[in-house]
Amino acid sequence: MKTVRQILDKKGYEVYNVSPDSSVFDALNLMADKNIGAVVVIDNDNVVGILSERDYARKVILHGKTSRDTPVRDIMTERVLYVKPDNTSDECMALMADKRIRHLPVLENDKLIGVISIGDIVNAIIEEDKYIIEQLENYIAGGR
Repeated sequence: MKTVRQILDKKGYEVYNVSPDSSVFDALNLMADKNIGAVVVIDNDNVVGILSERDYARKVILHGKTSRDTPVRDIMTERVLYVKPDNTSDECMALMADKRIRHLPVLENDKLIGVISIGDIVNAIIEEDKYIIEQLENYIAGGR
C-alpha cells in the first residue's frame, strides 16, 4: 500500500496557493492555468482554508455574486482536513469518501508540503492493483 509520501514523490510537491484577500476570479485563473481543482488558502504561512471549484459553484454562482468582487475568504472552506506523509492511500480514500472531498493538503511538522487529489489516490490504487496482478500471473505461470 502506497503512502502519501510515495505519491508525492512521484507527483511532485508543488503547492499552489492564494491569500484570503485574493479575488475568487484570480484564484479561478490560477486553477485554470495550472489545471487543478482546488487551491490552498495561506495567511501568514498558515493554512486557513481551501478553495475548490465546488466552493465557487455553490457559493458564488448560486448566490448571484461575482468572482471579481468576492474575496476568497468569503467562500473558502475553513475547516481543512489534511493528511500526513505516512498516511496510506487507503486511509486517504476512506477519508475522502466519508467527507465527500476531492483534495487533501499534506502537512508535515505543521508545514504544508503538498496536496493530493482523489485522482492521485485512484492512480496509486490502480498501480498497486496492477503490480499485484502481475505478481499473481507470474506465480501462476510458474515464474516463467
